[in-house]
Amino acid sequence: MVPAHCPSCEKEFKDHNSVARHMSQPRSGCNNWLEDLIQLRSTLPPTKHDPMAVDNISDPNVQAPYYCEQGEDVSFYDFGSQGEDVGSGGGTRDEDNEVEVTDYFPEPPLAFEEGYTFLSLFDANENSIYRKTNLYYPFSGRREWQLAAWLLRLGLSMEKINSFLALEMIDDLPFGLCWKSQVIRTSHPTKSPAILYWRDPLECIASIFNHPLFHNRLDYMSRKVYSTVQRLSQIYTKWVTGDHAWEMQLMLPCGATLLGTILSSDKTCITALSGDRVVHPLLISLANIHMATRLKSSSNTFLLTALLPVPKFLKIVRSCAHPDDLEAFFCEAQKFRLNGVDKLFWWDWILAEPSRFFTPESLHHIHKEFWDHDAQWIILAVGGISKLKQVTGRCHRDVQRSIIAVSADAAPPGVVVAVRALMHFRYLVQSLCIDDKDLGRMTATLDEFHVNKHAIIAAGIRQGKGGKAIDNWHIPKLELMQSIVPSIRNSGVIAQWSADVTEHAHITEVKDPARSSNNNNYDLQICRYLDCTDKCNRFDLATGLLDHSEDPGVVGEEFVEEDDEIDDDTPAELLSPTRRPRQPRPITDYFSIAKILQQKEIGSVPVPLCSFVVGRAALHLAYDPSIKNISVDEVAIMFGLPDLRPAIADFLHREVTYGNHIHSIGGPRRAAHGAELPFDKVQVWFKVHLQETDFHDPCNI
Repeated sequence: MVPAHCPSCEKEFKDHNSVARHMSQPRSGCNNWLEDLIQLRSTLPPTKHDPMAVDNISDPNVQAPYYCEQGEDVSFYDFGSQGEDVGSGGGTRDEDNEVEVTDYFPEPPLAFEEGYTFLSLFDANENSIYRKTNLYYPFSGRREWQLAAWLLRLGLSMEKINSFLALEMIDDLPFGLCWKSQVIRTSHPTKSPAILYWRDPLECIASIFNHPLFHNRLDYMSRKVYSTVQRLSQIYTKWVTGDHAWEMQLMLPCGATLLGTILSSDKTCITALSGDRVVHPLLISLANIHMATRLKSSSNTFLLTALLPVPKFLKIVRSCAHPDDLEAFFCEAQKFRLNGVDKLFWWDWILAEPSRFFTPESLHHIHKEFWDHDAQWIILAVGGISKLKQVTGRCHRDVQRSIIAVSADAAPPGVVVAVRALMHFRYLVQSLCIDDKDLGRMTATLDEFHVNKHAIIAAGIRQGKGGKAIDNWHIPKLELMQSIVPSIRNSGVIAQWSADVTEHAHITEVKDPARSSNNNNYDLQICRYLDCTDKCNRFDLATGLLDHSEDPGVVGEEFVEEDDEIDDDTPAELLSPTRRPRQPRPITDYFSIAKILQQKEIGSVPVPLCSFVVGRAALHLAYDPSIKNISVDEVAIMFGLPDLRPAIADFLHREVTYGNHIHSIGGPRRAAHGAELPFDKVQVWFKVHLQETDFHDPCNI
């Protein structure tokens, strides 16, 4: 029998089964070798001569892997494969079938040349003739515009800005959506006229659609994604992957582009500690924008399209004298928990179905249901968290992580099973990628709750106000959970409808403008503030795109100090050609730098490398260390690393043992604390540039 060797420590064993047993022992230090190998290979850049690429196996021109000599026999270790049938592609038949397949809508949208772009609107202004010689007209130049933009975004009141800067120049700036107002007549007298301030929703959609920051962040075609080539299980992620987008595209003319509109409205207080001024802002956005981009608050994907009036009536008259007998009608509606509305204003609209445009939302439908009901059941059964006040959505999530474990032995078993089933459902529906199998699991968890919910009433913890026991399940939020699975199948995952981004938009679109007002006639001043801000932002973006000689050190929004840690020899092709909002410096792509350095020939670049990638994180060290000369023992004391010397000794021993072979870093310490090292002084970096890719979109840094 040919002996076998451990691929990690090179120890010799009698057969491969002995190697497998050795590598499965935690104390051997080799148990995580395969995991480290896979992780390391995932971080290396793919090249046309990648030794682990399947397409290169049969290519005679491909060189052998760098850890093998030409002509050397390479051993492949089988750790208990149980004789799987491996196809010619290098994987099992099941692996070949488990490949995502996408079916796009058969008739793609058509492009029409008659449209307009962001920069064409910039040139369509009446003052564009003056910008042929001065790009920053009506300002004398870039520096004057930077000063004006800095003052306007500083948060000063309108009166203070007006005393320093002639705001008439802002009126000459291009762009800006026109605000309109309309007095709403009421059947009963109010304290003040009900005035609706609004912008054309179609103009808002067009403004978002042609914004240059979203040009590569839009989905134009509806599609269906399947987890296997047999198309047995559909995958739901974005809105365009749902069934409703496909069905609506079928009803449009050939070549038309389907744009999904998102509307969000919620009551927002604009006064703090004084007064009771509230507004109902109506925000609008596009469902075609990539979910990862739309859920970023800094992307500013939501626009304020209307300020809904909140009238205060002087006197409310109640009358039952109506030919249709309204009193009896409302009494009958209350029996079925209806609001009594007979004819809806959207009843004759195309595709106007509440199940289509009322999508579940995780904050109010999931987390609020937990705190209002599930947590209260556990509090009555166990106690302990009832004193919390002003609980936010983050507190809801924090309590959900531990409430099952804390109450497992204190609450009745049936109650714990029912609450755990709802908790399992919450975590399942928050996934960003759901297929038909996951939908089946969600339905099963709800069924499990309904099977065990009688234990909650039997324990007497289903109570209302005053501790009165309730023997029914008339909970609207709980009933809404039944619609989550159909909504995911029709409109995609519910994570894309999160209210977190719209709640933040209330700050930038309503509260910040209200703070800059004189606390009188809020709505009018909010509109004026947003009009001014919108013109400045668009003017800044347009001039930044057109002026390629702009100094990256000073930008209109803020003055940026140069960072001495940035290397001056960073390749220019790795810098982002455009700046993102609120990011005045071009973005350095350390992921690309690390890949380029790894592909360089040995000896052509200085070592050790200062830029490297680990998973989704890129680390970049400055050329000069933070501490240039210090002993190993002093470093161990300074940073609290008592095992630093044995860790370095183990690492050097493995480097000598394996050479260029891939090996793990870690495991138990085998060297003594007083181990001898070939050096005594080291260099230390404790300032690093850390860069991560977006969790949902690895291409977004």
